[in-house]
Amino acid sequence: MTGTRGTQPQSYDGYGNGPLPSEREPQGQTAQPYHPPQAYPSPQGGADGTPGGQQRAGQQPGVAAVRLPRTGARTTPRTRKARLRVAKADPWSVMKVSFLLSIALGICTVVAAAVLWMVMDAMGVFSTVGGTISEATGSNESNGFDLQSFLSLPRVLIFTSVIAMIDVVLATALATLGAFIYNLSAGFVGGVELTLAEDE
Repeated sequence: MTGTRGTQPQSYDGYGNGPLPSEREPQGQTAQPYHPPQAYPSPQGGADGTPGGQQRAGQQPGVAAVRLPRTGARTTPRTRKARLRVAKADPWSVMKVSFLLSIALGICTVVAAAVLWMVMDAMGVFSTVGGTISEATGSNESNGFDLQSFLSLPRVLIFTSVIAMIDVVLATALATLGAFIYNLSAGFVGGVELTLAEDE
């Protein structure tokens, strides 16, 4: 006897023992091991034999990875060097610097002359040499040349100061003239080249 309710719905008893659709493995695809992404591929291939120029399976393109540091290589810090050229010397600055340096040199000369005179006077050099010269140049009417009075400390200091002042003028003038001559020669040959390096 045929029922009048039409076709009965399909039975789902077969799904009760099988896996759910979300738990099923896709057909036609094989499971591959997971490889972490790398920012810089190895030129000779990784540990798994994958060439460095090819993208590994499972690696997302454009994802940066951490680059492992080298442990075996030891690098030496490189000293940077710069090669410069002195193209021009300012005559005004050269004159100021040479003037101050020549004044300092003149003061050192005066002080050195005073100290040297005191040391020689304490050693008795002037009295011994002066006595010998006065005996050699003396006569019955005169006592001869008096070296101690001629080489007294005030006279020595005045003479040294005059020489120091002349030295200041000459050194300043020669340094300024040398700056002009250097600028003229640097226009033809390019100037003095210097190589500067960092302190290690």
